[in-house]
Amino acid sequence: MDRRTSTGTHQAVTSTGSHRAIGRAPRRRVAKWPIAVAVLVLLAGLGYFGWSWADSVLNSRAEAEAASCSKGDTTLRVMVAPSAEVPLAKAAGKWNGAKTVVQSHCVTVQIASSPSEQVLNALTGRIPLDTIGGLPAAWLPEASLWTSELKNAKPEMIGSPAASVASARSADYPYVSLAGAGLDEVHQRAAQQFRDFLLEPAQQADFTQAGLKATS
Repeated sequence: MDRRTSTGTHQAVTSTGSHRAIGRAPRRRVAKWPIAVAVLVLLAGLGYFGWSWADSVLNSRAEAEAASCSKGDTTLRVMVAPSAEVPLAKAAGKWNGAKTVVQSHCVTVQIASSPSEQVLNALTGRIPLDTIGGLPAAWLPEASLWTSELKNAKPEMIGSPAASVASARSADYPYVSLAGAGLDEVHQRAAQQFRDFLLEPAQQADFTQAGLKATS
């Protein structure tokens, strides 16, 4: 049964029993948790990209600092047997032309030539070091005989094991980095990197052209 109530010229109909009430439908609530999740995902994404950008900036600055030789210049003197002077001089020219940087130092390689016996005598103290211009950072004699004698007489002067970089009849041209007063970690690292540089195909070709068979 409907009960009708009159208000002015309008009527409101109220349903009783099984009949519907005519009026405004109830407002549906919107769940808030999906919005909260979306905000958290957005913040996490912004944080990740912000961290990546900052990390990229720091790496770029570190690379730029290294490339600018921020810690100055270093000279790497390498004593070589006269028969290896030409290919070593070519290799040094390429290295220097590339402005090679080692531990934020611009490293310039200088090649000096002297007979292996004279270098050995200077390094072991039989003659003054001044006769070969002072202590070099690396040495490349004709044969392992010379580096073995140095190791036996002055083992503390061996900075890294000798490694052959070329070969010829009765010669294996071992390259050894040296240690001693005036040679720091930068010299050690640069000497080893220059050895690896000599083993690259372009420098090995220079050895072959000079009549020194390249290492396999």
